[in-house]
Amino acid sequence: MPRRVGANVMTEEIRPARRPRRRAPEVRCRTAAPAAGSPAPAEAPAARDSGAGGELGLGVTRVRGGAAVVAVTGELDLRTADALRARLVEVHASGPRRLVADFAGVPFCDAAGLGALVAARNQIAASGGEIVLAGVRPAQLRLLRITGLHRLFAVHADVGGALAALDSPTTSG
Repeated sequence: MPRRVGANVMTEEIRPARRPRRRAPEVRCRTAAPAAGSPAPAEAPAARDSGAGGELGLGVTRVRGGAAVVAVTGELDLRTADALRARLVEVHASGPRRLVADFAGVPFCDAAGLGALVAARNQIAASGGEIVLAGVRPAQLRLLRITGLHRLFAVHADVGGALAALDSPTTSG
């Protein structure tokens, strides 16, 4: 409704529209085993064969000596981190002492993905195994350096370099 302000000036009273507030994403963390009689939490999604659409894909692409190459595809985040850890530990338990995690097909990795990688490494190292990384993208390599994880994992430009380093007599084993 127009109103008269001052001598000959007419304006409309306008209030700025309120912006709707964004809701924060809901995050649920499992902290303990379910109590007796309560329903079990949903299992982490199983690893898929392809990384299309952000889904995590893990597959053994080759085994040479005591080393297996595990191609990782898709995004590593809170949703897929448990599947990464479980699958790497499962591959190690099936026989190969050393794993080469090929990250060439990983476009995104956040803190949850790094945490899962460290958890898998710790489990595998406890039984005498080792994980090395290959094909890590520059942004992910920067993240590894910022967090200091480049000292925990051997990082190689490609799978061939990682396998050659594992075969080298100077590699501790």
